Amino acid sequence: MEIERKFLIDALPENLQQYPAWLLEQAYLCRKPVVRVRREECGEEKQYILTYKSQGLMVREEYNLPLDEEAYSHLKEKADGRVITKKRYRIPAEKGLTIELDIFEGELAGLVLAEVEFPDEETAKSWQPPQWFGREVTYEKTYHNSNLSLPDSKF
Repeated sequence: MEIERKFLIDALPENLQQYPAWLLEQAYLCRKPVVRVRREECGEEKQYILTYKSQGLMVREEYNLPLDEEAYSHLKEKADGRVITKKRYRIPAEKGLTIELDIFEGELAGLVLAEVEFPDEETAKSWQPPQWFGREVTYEKTYHNSNLSLPDSKF
């Protein structure tokens, strides 16, 4: 299960450069259910992943399967909509949580989102975001990456 809250970010945190930046490229093959392929790159390290996500907003099933570069490239060509590119910073937070800060590029440049995954719903509901977080958009489908990949999507 993926239990996640999502927020808009108005101002970046200080010292962002101290965290490694992952370059992400992801393409959506289907939206109901969500089927996505992703390339993650940080320095010399590269990962290719096929992900299935069930319907839902804060809580939903998620399965990740490894791909090789050839399979990723083949599936990416079948993308339904735009391929999303973004830079992701993984920032440690209290209680062993991690903030995934995404700075979008290309057609979605200007959009900055933070996601935090939780071990359970109780922790998710009681968690207080840091001051630099903006408006919560967990329950707004507009900000799901699968919807942002639609060519006519606006944020």
